[in-house]
Formats: sequence, structure tokens, C-alpha cells
Amino acid sequence: MKMLLRVAALAALSVLVLVPTAAQADPSFYEGPIFGSTTAGSSLLVADAGRGVVNGDNGALVAALPGVDDVAVRSGGGLWATTGAGEDPEEDTGQGVWRISGSSATLVANLFEYEEKVNPHPATVDSNPFDVADAGGGKALVADAGGNSLLLVSDNNSPNSDVASRVKLIATLPDELVSTANAKSIFGCPAGPPDICDLPPMIPAQAVATSVAVGPDGAYYVGELKGFPAPTGESRVWRIEPDSRNVHCGESKKCTVVLDGFTSIIDLAFGPDGRLNVAQIDDASWLAMEIGAGVGGSVHACNLQTKSCTSLVDGVPILTSIAYRGSALWGSILALVPGAADVVPLSP
Repeated sequence: MKMLLRVAALAALSVLVLVPTAAQADPSFYEGPIFGSTTAGSSLLVADAGRGVVNGDNGALVAALPGVDDVAVRSGGGLWATTGAGEDPEEDTGQGVWRISGSSATLVANLFEYEEKVNPHPATVDSNPFDVADAGGGKALVADAGGNSLLLVSDNNSPNSDVASRVKLIATLPDELVSTANAKSIFGCPAGPPDICDLPPMIPAQAVATSVAVGPDGAYYVGELKGFPAPTGESRVWRIEPDSRNVHCGESKKCTVVLDGFTSIIDLAFGPDGRLNVAQIDDASWLAMEIGAGVGGSVHACNLQTKSCTSLVDGVPILTSIAYRGSALWGSILALVPGAADVVPLSP
């Protein structure tokens, strides 16, 4: 499905939610929108779609890469980055995985080209590489929010190699039958628009892969943002065995639900205590946020053994990414609002 987070109208959202204390906040560093962030040693790195990869401490441009969605440290040196789809991903072929060395960005794989050839999720030819993590050995894990899939991309330094030799499908996420009640409530049904209010009680929703993290156990964890009708409490975290290939989640024992009951998951990050932190872009759903009826996002720290989760922070306006700097949790706020997007501490 098309990644609705890129709709230009989001920039006009009301931002009345309280902003967390920002020790080093400086929105002038960014053109926005901001979709990803990470830490490299003591440095904060921010994926600023308007500029490229930016040093979040001083605003310096690390690498020019307009359209960048995410950035991750690459084992062996350098960085990984992804560029995502525009407002019409079916017409935008700039979706890619990049290797950054110094200030230079080199395209490793064009994922739109891969999507055209393979199309893991058959609903439509659609790619939007939204999140990246290092898999070691010159390989990157990519959560493709257009293909609803997790991909493994190899950097073999051969510009003439076929994209199919560089990109392997790890798993696809399944659609799920969900309630339309949240969408109807957001639009004030039964007095709202008929195309919303006349929906049946349940319809299928796509599992939009927005996030990937490698766990302490070596498994891959993928978070989903449920597509329209944007239900609350229906977003899941999947655990995928690292040797998985061409797996259909929900059907294979190699890909199982490890956490459930979230709303519009936008990012994952393991904390220094080993718990998995799950970030929601808005607790009322991405659809509520899109029309200015959001309540702010939140972060929940989850023990994967007991399945118990603790709320760390809530009411965060337009939260699109989280990252740890030592024991402190940082997050992108107002991330889709020009002139206000920033990455700040969410916890001491």
C-alpha cells in the first residue's frame, strides 16, 4: 500500500500536544520530514528527507541524500541508508538501499526494480523501504512498507550484478481482518462521509512493515503499522528466524507474533536492558493524526519473555523514530512539520 505518512497534508497538522524537554533541540538543523534516527558511537545521526543524513548534535550534513528514510551503522565501517517512495510510489522509482562511506552515498540496490520482478505482496507493485538495520557480513535488513516485507540486501560491490542476486526475500506480512470502528469514530459516523460510514464492520487491512531490529537472540523483529481502516490495538511485532527465506508470516513457524495489541507501530529499538521498545506514531492511529485528531505517540518497553510492557512516554507529537544514546531514549518529534521537526531526549 502507499505509505500514507508521506502525504503532504500532514505538514498542516495541529500540534497542540506537549513537547518533551529538548536538551539539544534545534529544528533549524533539518528541512524535514524526519523518518529515522540512530546513534554511531556518541553521535546522533538523523535521516532528514530534505537534506540527507544529518549530525543531530551540530547540524552538519554527513551525506547528501534527499528522500532518505532511515540510517543505520554498518558493521565493517560506514552507514546504511534507505530512500523511500514519494507521494505516488507506483510512479517513483527512487526506492533504494545505500552504502555511505565518508560523505559519499552509493546505491546498493533499487528496491522498486526488485518489487517489479518479485512483488512479494501481490496486492500491487509498491515499494517503500522505510527502515534499515545492519545484518552483518555486508548485508542490510530492510522493512519495506510498500511491499509489506522484510528483505535482506547484500552489498557485493558489483554494480553489474542483477538486483535479484543482491536482494533476498526473508518474509512477507499477512493482511488481517480488522474492525472499521476507529475510522468511523474519527470521521463522526453516522453523520460522516458515506464511503467511511457505509463500510462493513470488518475489512482486511494490510500489515505495513515500518520497522526492523535485530534482537539479542539474533532473531529479526519487525513492527507493523496497520493500513486502512487504521484500527487501534491491532498492530503486531513479529519474530523472524534469521535463516528464513520466502516465509509467509502467520503460516510458518519461522515467523510468529511475539507482541500484539499496539496501534500504528512506527519504530522498534532494543534498550540497554534488553527490552524491546515499541514506538507508536499516534495512540489514536495514524489516520487520526493525519486529519489532526491525534493524541500523540508513545513508547512502550516490553519484556519478550514475559510479554509484559511498560509505558515509558506518551503524548509525543508525531513520533516517527526512536534511538538510544547510552541509557537515554531519544525520539523524533513533530517529524512531519516543516520548521518544527527535531530529535530530542524523551527520557533522562
